Amino acid sequence: MEYDLTCEIGRDEAGMTVKGALRRRRGVSLRLIRRIANGNGAVFVNGEPARFVDRISSGDVIGLMYPQEESDIAPQDIPIVALFEDDDLLAVDKQPGVVVHPTKGHPDGAIANGVANYMRARGERYRIRFINRLDMDTSGVLLIGKNGRAQSDFAAKANTCSVEKKYVSVVNGLVASDEGVISLPIGLESEGVARRIVRDDGRPSVTHYRVKERFAQGFTLLELELRTGRTHQIRVHLAHIGHPVLADALYGGESLPLIGRQALHAASLRFPHPTREEEIYIEAPLPEDMKRCLDALRSHSSK
Repeated sequence: MEYDLTCEIGRDEAGMTVKGALRRRRGVSLRLIRRIANGNGAVFVNGEPARFVDRISSGDVIGLMYPQEESDIAPQDIPIVALFEDDDLLAVDKQPGVVVHPTKGHPDGAIANGVANYMRARGERYRIRFINRLDMDTSGVLLIGKNGRAQSDFAAKANTCSVEKKYVSVVNGLVASDEGVISLPIGLESEGVARRIVRDDGRPSVTHYRVKERFAQGFTLLELELRTGRTHQIRVHLAHIGHPVLADALYGGESLPLIGRQALHAASLRFPHPTREEEIYIEAPLPEDMKRCLDALRSHSSK
């Protein structure tokens, strides 16, 4: 029998309940346990149906079958490029100019619609859970959980050193320091608007940056690492220090014919796998529009 999660009980876990072992040692959420206990999924010990209140012994093997779920997102022919996929996760290379999830302003044509189509073509069924979010005009690694465990595990570790989120961006101005840390709280500028600002009562936000290249025209290529994941974090932090992302209309980035959207790319993700003792590294190649932008800046700088 194939399980969504399997774990073998060690000596120090003997005598615990199935629920206790899964919660304390494997980080399985109480919400997921409740859903399985209510009949949406199943739990087994040594291949036999079990209950979460049953006591376990050293060497026992617990198997979980997750609830069967399916998103109500309409499948559409939106290109999906898979960077990584297994039973728990799907990572795609998000193209710029496409929203992640349908909204009032963009009711279809989203990455979610493309993933629903990709899933159907492969004969799979799962609820589409976006683990990280990217703005419409940001490209790069977008991670999707195929079950609640994958999503909750990543969320629990997202702001720890075990998760590494790196971006690259072209920004306005010549950044003076070769590297630095921006640790400033971020909140809404005002109710009902999308724009965020640095404000004392905002949520703690930390962005590390390192200069990769400076250009004679007055632009800088940065590598950025997020230690928190606030909405528009990179864009807000860089604008606040006087170096907004190139072509970022919302935060004051200068518009040039070099690129038609904010020059920001989610380059890579490194994180511990939610169900296996394995580190996962996913990288998205630089998209063509950013390559052309950099080529033009380098060509001009070399003259």
